[in-house]
Amino acid sequence: MSKKVEHLDKVTIRFAGDSGDGMQLVGTQFSNTAGTVGNSVNTFPDYPSEIRAPEGTLYGVSAYQIHFGSKKVNTIGDKIDVLVCMNASSLKVNLPNVREKGIIIANTAGFGEKNLKLAKYETNPLDNGSLSKYQLIKINMSEMMKQELADLGISPKAVERTKNIFALGFVYWLFNRPLDLTEKWLKEKFANKPQILEANLRALRAGYNYGATRQEMIVQYNVHHADLPKGTYRNITGNEACAIGLVAAATKAKLPLFLGSYPITPATEILHFISGYKQFGVKVLQAEDEIAGICSAIGASYGGYLAATTTSGPGLSLKVEALGLAVILELPLVVIDVQRAGPSTGLPTKPEQSDLNIAYYGRHGEAPIPIVAASGAADCFAMTIEAARIALKYMTPVILLSDGYMAQGTEPWRIPDMNELPDLTVNFATDPETFKPYRRDPSTLARMWAVPGTPNLEHRIGGLEKEDITGLVSHDPLNHQKMVELRQKKIDGIANDIPLAEVEGEQSGDLLVVAWGSVYGPVKTAFDELREQGHKISYTHLKYIRPFPKNLGDILSRFERIVVPEMNMGQLADLLQSKFLRPVLRINKIQGMPFKAKEIEIKLLELLNNKGDK
Repeated sequence: MSKKVEHLDKVTIRFAGDSGDGMQLVGTQFSNTAGTVGNSVNTFPDYPSEIRAPEGTLYGVSAYQIHFGSKKVNTIGDKIDVLVCMNASSLKVNLPNVREKGIIIANTAGFGEKNLKLAKYETNPLDNGSLSKYQLIKINMSEMMKQELADLGISPKAVERTKNIFALGFVYWLFNRPLDLTEKWLKEKFANKPQILEANLRALRAGYNYGATRQEMIVQYNVHHADLPKGTYRNITGNEACAIGLVAAATKAKLPLFLGSYPITPATEILHFISGYKQFGVKVLQAEDEIAGICSAIGASYGGYLAATTTSGPGLSLKVEALGLAVILELPLVVIDVQRAGPSTGLPTKPEQSDLNIAYYGRHGEAPIPIVAASGAADCFAMTIEAARIALKYMTPVILLSDGYMAQGTEPWRIPDMNELPDLTVNFATDPETFKPYRRDPSTLARMWAVPGTPNLEHRIGGLEKEDITGLVSHDPLNHQKMVELRQKKIDGIANDIPLAEVEGEQSGDLLVVAWGSVYGPVKTAFDELREQGHKISYTHLKYIRPFPKNLGDILSRFERIVVPEMNMGQLADLLQSKFLRPVLRINKIQGMPFKAKEIEIKLLELLNNKGDK
């Protein structure tokens, strides 16, 4: 049947339903397919904190949002173009974000009397005309699957589980996307369950054919592939990028890799991914708690490994004492903190830039630790490599800040050649004549690293303050001050070994936007839009927070006003204000949701139109 094809630059799709409806699964499949055919993709898994929230409830809605396009996509999309809702509650929760004339694909089986009551609808929104400003497509997916799979003899529960795959097939048709990648995935996943495999393959094709054969479905949409730099690409989550980054760093350093971690949302997947790389000599310990995780990693570092530990906010709190130990031992350690909303348990599945203060200040005594921050899912790879480089070169623990948005969202990642990565080769101490535990490299102030068991290099390190050079336990007040100052000077010196901050837009003038972490996408999108409108505005994004790039003070001095958008109450803003003695304006969001580009654009436009605001 001939269909009209409309070409679009970018589209935002949101799959939404109950926690058990498989929205994360189909969202991942669609984003992987979009990325493979060459689109730029940015995604956001959004699910409740409960493992299995009560079915049909408003607070139990799980969703997966995909923003894909023919140009570089930096955000998850401000407004939803296509909402796939499996029940009444998923419609009610997400409807405020659907654009006018957007498409709503509703599974009518999820709008029964019980569903409507749980969603607090008095009448059925699919029938009462309240959705007239949208393009509404009503499909009884559950009933269609009962008919399609009637001859297979599988349980009603198994039949019901295929409705998400039907929805995926229909959306594949709607956007002219191939089925083969998902078919291959299904064949691998259900290789030992032929009936379930057949059911899901039929569901996928039934959804696709529904769009292709229905007379009322007269329009298909096409989004051309993006013009990305040449290379081999794959879609990647931030957590997987961190895992691959650790393996690549260990390979470049010619060191074995050890990861000691305790599972915690949303960082757990790094532990899962790393465990799949044992062919590279990776050692993984799923520890009994956060303290054991970091302490085992410190022990591995002492033994000559590239060592790492992963966590999120509450876990970082528990690692605080051991972080101080790593500082005084002066051993390399990569700490990946995938931030989530706090305080305490907070919102375990929601993103927030919550941990900058604890990463910066959260140790007793003077215990400085370098801090780097990734700006997106793909950037997690590069910044993991950078965290490892700094840790090994300067003999120090390093904290890498990610967050739940970039950790579990996806972006296209250009797979680098190993020759493109920095040389991380380590030179262990081997000469008994020159070895002293705290003898330092004059250029980096890094102490010597000797692997236990090296002949004639017996030495002692520990939590008690050590004498300069010799490493003997020392309670001398002057020695303690000297060691504290040396450790601080070492971290400060890293500023000479990191890139200078760069400013987009005017190099001096009125308003400078300073951001860090995953707010890069919406800030960059808002900034570009304002520049296209002719506004004079500038932007710098920080990936190095301790120490700051050494030209940052000069940059700030060239602007009348500084504004920092953050998913917290202003943690970077406070750091900048205290260090550079400049008033800093703030744009804050603490809702467990990423910024929308439009939110930031509106706030920046208000500032641009009110130049007296300080």
